[in-house]
Amino acid sequence: MGPKANRIMWMIPMLAWVLDKLPSYLPYDEGPPINRVDLLSEYDFIVVGGGTAGSVMGARLSEDPEVTVLVVEAGGQETPLSEVPGLAANLQLSDMDWQYRAAPSETACWAMYDHRCNLPRGRVIGGCSSINYMLYVRGNKRDYDNWEQQGNTGWGYKDLLPFFKLSEDNIDSYADPKFHNTGGFQTVGKAPWTTPLAQAFLEAGSELGYEVRDINTDRQTGFMTPHGFIRRGARCSNAKAFLRPARRRPNLHVALNSLVVKLLISRDDNSTSGVIVDQQEKKGVEVRARREVVVSAGAINTPQLLMLSGIGPAQHLARHGIHVIADLPVGQNLQDHIAGGVIFSVEEAVSLLSDRLQNFPAVLRYSLAGTGPLTTLGGVEGIAFINTKYSDPKIDWPDIELQFLAGSHGSDEGAHLRVAMGLQETYWTNYFSHLSNTDHFTVMALLSRPKSRGHILLNSASAYDHPKIVLNYLTHADDVRVLEEGIHFAIRVGNSTAFKKFGAKQFTHPVPGCEGLVGSDYWHCNLKYLTYTIYHYCGTAKMGPVWDPTAVVDPQLRVYGVSKLRVVDASVFPTIPTGNTNAPVTALAEKAANMIRTHWASYLVPAPPLVKPGSSTTNGYDSTNETITRDRGEEL
Repeated sequence: MGPKANRIMWMIPMLAWVLDKLPSYLPYDEGPPINRVDLLSEYDFIVVGGGTAGSVMGARLSEDPEVTVLVVEAGGQETPLSEVPGLAANLQLSDMDWQYRAAPSETACWAMYDHRCNLPRGRVIGGCSSINYMLYVRGNKRDYDNWEQQGNTGWGYKDLLPFFKLSEDNIDSYADPKFHNTGGFQTVGKAPWTTPLAQAFLEAGSELGYEVRDINTDRQTGFMTPHGFIRRGARCSNAKAFLRPARRRPNLHVALNSLVVKLLISRDDNSTSGVIVDQQEKKGVEVRARREVVVSAGAINTPQLLMLSGIGPAQHLARHGIHVIADLPVGQNLQDHIAGGVIFSVEEAVSLLSDRLQNFPAVLRYSLAGTGPLTTLGGVEGIAFINTKYSDPKIDWPDIELQFLAGSHGSDEGAHLRVAMGLQETYWTNYFSHLSNTDHFTVMALLSRPKSRGHILLNSASAYDHPKIVLNYLTHADDVRVLEEGIHFAIRVGNSTAFKKFGAKQFTHPVPGCEGLVGSDYWHCNLKYLTYTIYHYCGTAKMGPVWDPTAVVDPQLRVYGVSKLRVVDASVFPTIPTGNTNAPVTALAEKAANMIRTHWASYLVPAPPLVKPGSSTTNGYDSTNETITRDRGEEL
């Protein structure tokens, strides 16, 4: 690492110091959630995980002052750096990241050490919403209609749209009120600053026959300057949006730096009674749940916790000496969006090189005015959904998502991005280093609906050992074919007239290992080496009807065969949405909170009189202050 890269690394703590000291920086009225060290022995609801979904669950359930809610989060508070959109990549491999690595792959991630992709996951209040690239993408309406057609009643697009809108405070004046909302907790808008390349991306879309439009409506195909979770130029994580306004509620407790190591489930009746928590100073603390435990730990941690607690494939659990509570396909059906990237050099000084991001004027501009290059959504300045020859454009269900970045993994001269990616030295030296200190951009092609499926297994019976994560990227031939078509379209975007005015030229230096290959053969090789995860892991505790043998939870998100236990996070997605997952997870949690509160409102009701009103006879039974359990056909 050269002296310039070292200087950039020294710039990061300087940024943190400045942002921490400038009171005008703070774009919110509430402070961070209050950490509760001494927990009660019992709560009505326990939410495991304070991430994207858990933040919503904690806030929404505690709106009822009659119940008590505990949110248990393994990580700590957000930091000044995590607030800065333009520095999102610097949060990977930090203390706010679980720092997962996938199992070695035979089909992907070959440029990474040991053929293992790094898999960022938020270990911080707000979870992945506190470390991701903040893109607000709802997915395609057919994604959710397809869920419903699979037997998940109540999960169609018409059912979810109200919950997308419920959370939203959209500050884009052009947002269609039929599909968007103002006044919700989650601020959504466009970054207040972009490079000139962002407009060229939209012009390229028009040139190629695509409409520039809002892709978060009932029609998704098109190009757009992306909406993001951003408030006054700063990240608006779900912790900021939901938990901070609720932090002073006496009935809401948040326990940080606290790891749930096991669910308490009775072997007599498979009823969930609480959790076992390891706090910093206290280990093995048992906390009881009077009503329910809601697991919102994410698509990697949730299946691990379920399996550690006896819910999962029976043979696999038995190998680790774990008593089987429910034999379910936990950890199966793992899905993720992956991408390949095409890089173009430009002749003008217009891209997001690190010197233009990490300097004192940029910090002041961000801190005092909430604008400038540090407000970009992790460098993503454009988004599009397009159709390859393998999809039918008549039904508006695009099979490729494009993300436009005003830079690449070579933009910081090797300071951090290559480390975050887990890139082997030879691929930095012989590929990305040629982009150092040069202006360039990347058009990423993302596979919208992968057919490849991975799985998650336990490595041991300890919650402190990372699970085995088998991605199986590109193992289905259709995934390779569709993604290669997406790459060819990305090349057309970069070669458009809109980018030619910047002197755009495709970066043709071959990836080591792919020398001498051309056309589809080269890109097939390129994808095998430079496999980019988009961090959208989901599906590992699949939602499905009772007749679905691959389902873990029912359409009410209740775990099959176990009472008083629900899963509310991306684990339950039957199939991955066509787009980024933070907005769908937020809507899922909004709907789940509504279902839970509705359930308990009808579950505990005044007992009806045993005779007609006005009668003097009550059979000796006074129901004035009594509550009963209504027969719902089954117990929760």
